Amino acid sequence: MTEKELPSYLDQSPEVKDRFDRLKQRPVTMEVKGLNKQFGEVTALKDINLKIHKREFVCVIGPSGCGKSTLIRILAGLEQASSGQVLLNGEAVTEPGPERGMVFQGYTLFPWLTVKKNIMFGLLESGYDKGTAESEAREWINLIGLTKFENSYPHQLSGGMKQRVAIARALANRPKVLLMDEPFGALDAQTRAKMQAYLLEIWKNIDITVFFITHDLDEAVYLADRILVLKANPGEVQEVVEVPVPQPRSPDQFMNPEFLATKQHIEELIHPPSEQEEDDDHLNLVRMVHVNDDVGSVF
Repeated sequence: MTEKELPSYLDQSPEVKDRFDRLKQRPVTMEVKGLNKQFGEVTALKDINLKIHKREFVCVIGPSGCGKSTLIRILAGLEQASSGQVLLNGEAVTEPGPERGMVFQGYTLFPWLTVKKNIMFGLLESGYDKGTAESEAREWINLIGLTKFENSYPHQLSGGMKQRVAIARALANRPKVLLMDEPFGALDAQTRAKMQAYLLEIWKNIDITVFFITHDLDEAVYLADRILVLKANPGEVQEVVEVPVPQPRSPDQFMNPEFLATKQHIEELIHPPSEQEEDDDHLNLVRMVHVNDDVGSVF
């Protein structure tokens, strides 16, 4: 199929349209209102506005320097906005809280604690007694498929396993929102695909709203209900894209017309053709060594 044959990313099947109609009728879990962030003279985020509905999966994507990580840190309460508001169920977010779980790109597990004790840690800090915390941790360990590894230490786990534990630890306190800052960015392609499937399965089975930062177009279209596309310098909302790919999702959809059309549109937003042509005009290749072969002739 050529690009000219792709449908518009705005075209939605009746089933997808009905799903978005129902999604927009759900309560608003998190709202960002007129958010701005300054670092000295640099404007990192400018006038960000977004409503995220209950059990919605929102991905954020954009070029380097668009403020993705700054935005999610403000939503987590780890940084303060220069102006504007972040509301969670109508209440202002001013600091970290148990109603928001956070998963980072790095494997932020305590290396001296086992899988089970890593997940128990937040529960004990929240006031659970040891027996209840252990029981809850075992439920999460079973959900993420690591029952045989509950007494293993982080150094004994693969990268994907570590991130499963990090997700379980973030969810153990039953937050309303799961914030994820490029959580699969350091994983190889095969493990990343498995982790995406795990995350979708978890999302389908628990009451959670997901706000997910990524730099991967396929990942964003595969996971999200809506995609927040930011532009850089300053970081502003370029568009909020409703993904027309039907739910439930599967890797088989990666070549579907709706998937390809959405991916193409977002690619054009992030890297407009005029910008790519300008980059090409400034591409200067300098031969660093002289070699006596004809490698250039094959092109």
